[in-house]
Amino acid sequence: MSEAALNANNLRWVGAVFLLAAATSVWALSTDSQQPVEITAEFAELVDESGRTTYLGNVVVVQGSIRMTGDRLRASFDVNRQLEDVFVDGKSAFFKQTPDGGKEDIEGYALEIEYHAKKDQLVLIKDARLTQGARLFEGYRINYDTKRSIITGRGAPATGGTDAAKNAAAGRIKVIIPPKPKAVP
Repeated sequence: MSEAALNANNLRWVGAVFLLAAATSVWALSTDSQQPVEITAEFAELVDESGRTTYLGNVVVVQGSIRMTGDRLRASFDVNRQLEDVFVDGKSAFFKQTPDGGKEDIEGYALEIEYHAKKDQLVLIKDARLTQGARLFEGYRINYDTKRSIITGRGAPATGGTDAAKNAAAGRIKVIIPPKPKAVP
């Protein structure tokens, strides 16, 4: 397969990844899934038989308001070319999305970000931090169930830990829920 054909196939596959992620996320702008996917990296590889695609080197993915960055992106597909899993990692991997209704952007940081399509799960691992304005969820691991809109998390083991977990007290999660602003009379 030529390099141009390989790159075109990779763009289609990873485009499907982020179209699906945008369509299942309740935080997405309703127009995100209708936008083109743009992926830039220093290297791309597709292994058609196994349904795996990999991007390496300063990976940037943009689709509408969604932006993901990392050092490496890996995606896998089943035999019907339906998305199974996406893994983004780097120092640190980043996720940003603008929700409908003029709400503040959602931003996520971690050393590893995973999306498990068939389980409707977004996972941030190691030095994980999820924010929306002054709202904060921080710890070792954060799980977001995109179908049921449930966020769970856990702190790092007390004997090890990561910088974010140590800042929030070793082995514990830190959550900040600011009060709603008072209405001006």
